[in-house]
Amino acid sequence: MAAELPAALAELVRRLGRLPGMGPKSALRVAMTLLDWPEEQTRELGTSIATLRDRLHLCRRCGGLSSAEVCPLCADPSRRTDMLCLVADWDSQLNLERGGFYNGQYLILGGLVSPLDNGGPDRLNLDRLKARLAEGQVRELIFALGATIEAENTASWIQVVVQNEFPDIRVTRLAQGIPLGSEVRHMDAETLRQSLKYRQELS
Repeated sequence: MAAELPAALAELVRRLGRLPGMGPKSALRVAMTLLDWPEEQTRELGTSIATLRDRLHLCRRCGGLSSAEVCPLCADPSRRTDMLCLVADWDSQLNLERGGFYNGQYLILGGLVSPLDNGGPDRLNLDRLKARLAEGQVRELIFALGATIEAENTASWIQVVVQNEFPDIRVTRLAQGIPLGSEVRHMDAETLRQSLKYRQELS
């Protein structure tokens, strides 16, 4: 299909088609929609995309996306500093935060241990986690990594590291109200609330 299009349009369709859930037909529809927009609106969108990386930062505290060096959640003095919720990605943090039932701090791990996908422990933000725990404020580390095999492997590996280096920190996990094979980013607020409320000790 793209071969029959003008070169510039074909190139845009090809690039849009790389987005998650965007097939060739959907990419073409989006491209045609952009052509129907007023030129100023299209250029503004292009500028927003082009400057996205320049305007976003990784929070130096939690690793989340932010427009400042420290994100609003980490900078909020009303949040508890003795609880640190460990999540795999920013989507999971957003989903937990939308529920409004957790008032501690977060740390984004940056993925999960997945040997089949060449995702080893070395790609995780373990140094940032150790630095946060070394500050001495965190009394409880909550694993909110989901209920997949990768999440279980990651939790087991980090648990050993934490218990060896920070034995006084309580390590808990979200209760098993989360179905096996599910990810935190896709959970509804009530399931997350119950899982967080009835979190379990890791032994």
